[in-house]
Amino acid sequence: MTETPEIPVFDRALHAAQAKLTGGISPAAIGIAWLDWMLHLANQPGRQAELVKQAAMDTTALWCQALGQPTTPLTATEQDHRFTHPGWQDPKFALAAQSFLRTERWWKQATTGIPGLSQPHERSVGFMTRQLLDIMSPANMPMLNPEVIEATRASNASNLASGMHNFMDDIKNASGETKLPLTPGKGVAITPGQVVFRNELIELIQYTPTTETVRPEPILIVPAWIMKYYILDLSPQNSMVRYLVAQGFTVFCISWTNPTAALRDTGLDDYRKLGVMAAIDAVSAICNSAKIHATGYCLGGTLLSIAAAAMARDHDERLATLTLLAAQTDFTEAGELQLFITEAQLAFLDDVMWSKGYLDSSQMAGAFQMLRSNDLIWSRLVRRYYLGEADHPNDMMSWNMDATRMPYKMHSEYLHKLFLDNDLAEGRLQAGGRKVSISDIHVPFFVIGTETDHIAPWHSVYKIHLMNASEITFVLTSGGHNAGVVSEPGHPHRHFRLQHRPPEGQYHAPEDWQASAPLAEGSWWTPWVEWLIVHSSPLITPPEMGNAEAGFPALDAAPGHYILQR
Repeated sequence: MTETPEIPVFDRALHAAQAKLTGGISPAAIGIAWLDWMLHLANQPGRQAELVKQAAMDTTALWCQALGQPTTPLTATEQDHRFTHPGWQDPKFALAAQSFLRTERWWKQATTGIPGLSQPHERSVGFMTRQLLDIMSPANMPMLNPEVIEATRASNASNLASGMHNFMDDIKNASGETKLPLTPGKGVAITPGQVVFRNELIELIQYTPTTETVRPEPILIVPAWIMKYYILDLSPQNSMVRYLVAQGFTVFCISWTNPTAALRDTGLDDYRKLGVMAAIDAVSAICNSAKIHATGYCLGGTLLSIAAAAMARDHDERLATLTLLAAQTDFTEAGELQLFITEAQLAFLDDVMWSKGYLDSSQMAGAFQMLRSNDLIWSRLVRRYYLGEADHPNDMMSWNMDATRMPYKMHSEYLHKLFLDNDLAEGRLQAGGRKVSISDIHVPFFVIGTETDHIAPWHSVYKIHLMNASEITFVLTSGGHNAGVVSEPGHPHRHFRLQHRPPEGQYHAPEDWQASAPLAEGSWWTPWVEWLIVHSSPLITPPEMGNAEAGFPALDAAPGHYILQR
């Protein structure tokens, strides 16, 4: 195999400097995508004629609307709430909204479905076009937004004064350390427990039992390392950890460190060994070698799947079940993050990370915000700066602000090996120096997909049916990547679909599965606990907190130290 030539330090430094101007987006990736689109569109005069005709029709419709003649207006998508205020029905504001919606539709037609245009480039061009259009939305312009005008008149412009105050606060906070609305260990992540193991990568938390008896099989939760673990231990009323403890389970959860440049050479397999496997060793020692209900969320679920496949390969039978929460094992349909996954973009990102030794949390947060710029950037701008509204802190907002860094080597490996090359699904990924296969896992699966997930689309999560022949209980729940998982009993307007496939059962396409799966109101947490109980043994006395004799003493009270790292 030909070795990849070493990249000159000057080139890496140049790319890192460019990233500060481009928001981490590769200029080469942008240029290649636009060139691919322009060359293919330029060679299709028939398509160009259709676009010219559509532009003429839209222009005529707008002129008719301006003159008060009847037209058929376009409606925004269900997810677009920019034009829902009644003031947008006023003719002069309606004309601005319709002009924007028609322009938006025209550019979508111009950038999608171009024969010969590569799919990654089509996604990139479409994404960049949407970003530029969103900037020019009339909803972002105070003099064209009827809601802002109405608020300004009603408050004698005090909304603009409040907005300026909010803007100055944001400028001041941007230059310093992020202040969380709710502090872990005080407002969130307050389920009682003890840190029973710590290494350079993780703290393992064992939660204090609240029932006189528990199931012998403990639950080990492996969260994603992109954000802090307490998405699963928010407030008491919506904490998954607290709920599981109350149902009579001994619960453990990994808390990942917030890496610095010192961990730059820590790779994906190090996260498996020092993270998942180290935690399994500790849980086994504390719970008298009982089999484990392993649970992974997002990329934590992907890492857990890799660990489980390696364990099956090595005849390690310490797992009782495997629960995957919005976690992918096949990345061919990996959601909107694919917008940033091309050879050119990843090469650029590698150089950006190389200069620091990690990916800064602000860069990852910025990427996620751009995926939903309407809701997370521009709508917030209007509310906070033009309407003068203050943010209302809550547990989810606090967690969302509490981002983490990621080591250079690990982040590069999982982007290249999982997202770009799909090595896990195609049998090329190695763990411990040997290849692993999801098909080797022979424990029951409980898999969660969420209906509006932008990060791990449920069709992608569903592909586990193609990769493993074991018993699979698949659940499709309402909500998105976070809210669909944090879906506690009693939460209003929640529903789910659930179907069980027996071992070696027949495969059904996701659309057929959705059509046949019965709809149930409420939280999927309830059937999950019922499923866990079915796969558990009779109740016993809870184990001790930690096991000092085995080398796992109780070290500190939950939530530990790593969660507080900034």
